[in-house]
Amino acid sequence: MIDVLIAGAGPNGLMLACELALAGVHPVVLERHAAPTGEPRANGLVGQVVRLLDRRGLYTRLTGESTPPLPQPAFVFGAFPLDLTVLTENPHYALGVPQAQLEAALAARAVELGVDLRRGHEVVDLDQRPDAVEVRLADGTRLTSRFLVGADGGHSAVRRLAGIDFPGVTNDRSVSRTATVTVPAPFLDPGTGGLRVPGYGVVPPFQHTRTPRGLIAWAPFPGRPAILSTTEWPDAPTTDETPMDLAELRASVVRVLGADIPLGPPDGPGLLRRLTAGNTRIATRYRAGRVLLVGDAAHVHPAIGGPGLNLGLQDAANLGWKLAATVRGRAPQGLLDTYETERRPVAERVVMSTQAQSALIGPGDEITGLRELFAELLRIPEVTGHIAALMSGADVRYPADPADPLAGRYAPEVVVHGESGPVRLAELTRAARPLLLDSTGAYAEVAAPWRDRVDVVTGSLEGTTATAMLVRPDCFVAWSAGDAETLRASLTHHFGHPR
Repeated sequence: MIDVLIAGAGPNGLMLACELALAGVHPVVLERHAAPTGEPRANGLVGQVVRLLDRRGLYTRLTGESTPPLPQPAFVFGAFPLDLTVLTENPHYALGVPQAQLEAALAARAVELGVDLRRGHEVVDLDQRPDAVEVRLADGTRLTSRFLVGADGGHSAVRRLAGIDFPGVTNDRSVSRTATVTVPAPFLDPGTGGLRVPGYGVVPPFQHTRTPRGLIAWAPFPGRPAILSTTEWPDAPTTDETPMDLAELRASVVRVLGADIPLGPPDGPGLLRRLTAGNTRIATRYRAGRVLLVGDAAHVHPAIGGPGLNLGLQDAANLGWKLAATVRGRAPQGLLDTYETERRPVAERVVMSTQAQSALIGPGDEITGLRELFAELLRIPEVTGHIAALMSGADVRYPADPADPLAGRYAPEVVVHGESGPVRLAELTRAARPLLLDSTGAYAEVAAPWRDRVDVVTGSLEGTTATAMLVRPDCFVAWSAGDAETLRASLTHHFGHPR
């Protein structure tokens, strides 16, 4: 019997597979496509997930850089530029890696770790039993697994077959058009990298620019084709199902800006896409017996602000160690259920953020008035910090002891100074094992009965005021600098009774 079947070899399914393999459980990943589609989707990663990739050694694989990621000095929220240099502590990270490149890196890592990746296999039916899940594939093959995870996207077959509802709303009021394009040099502003539009001015790069008639965004990615997109709110829903062309996008630019930009095709493969409806939905539950959901199978939302991969990949990191502990018989009672109780509220905040941004970019004089007020609020650094924490996920705190200031939060960038020299936390978390950092030397004995599943590292701690810290495999803090009794309780609560 297979321990875990994962339906879907997108970033979330592959990340989960890697997390399970690191924890000693080797899943089978089923992907309905026979080969990677290469379809352009997300253009990068935004938020704390960049730090997570660093803590798994994937940041270096994706960038070739051995230095840790740095926070971004600026970003955008609801077509407002955010100056993040005003923040004492900037929590916002970004990594401009296309989703196809991320998927390739995760697939290679999964295979290295012994994951069985099977492409061209589609789940079409399932049958749950008390001790297993049997799935039927499109070719008639039947597989039996102890657990099944749906990582098969917003139209998840696994979610539907498991009988999990997916309530929410479909917004068919807007029309978004996106394409990879080339623009003649006279229309490019050399100083800013923006678009120089006669009769309008400069459209800045990597921002959403709102006008009374719509929204435009210009993204001149280095080393790959630039992307131009518009969003409009026509008086009636668009029913045109013919493929989009550059002339349609160019006409949209004229309507949004009141000025024209000549557009040419990219050098090489390109993207032409029209979206006439957007979904905002969250699954009523993330688990039905032995079936679980991760990523877009559990939640969909507008793409504005780019939170999708931040949300989905951290779902995978949260679920991975809990599901592995359950499969290996080490999980304390109810651990697997905390996947939903911890991650569903995070999805709700992402939905709130994307809906708020969608409202702020909308048409109409009343929205313009709202934006004028919002612009005043953004001049307050505390407001900018609050929004930056919301967009990055730095404000996430899982249920924990309220008296412990670090418990439930993502672990800070700690450096441990031990006998062998300074070591970053990111270098200590590559194996995705629970980790006790101890600057006192007094807690190692307390954790000794858990040494089969918890690593202990001693040395002085730089980057935190805590003298000791218990870090979960997903890099959230379980406990920090209490006494021996509270440490023992946290070890038991998160990782089970010692053998």
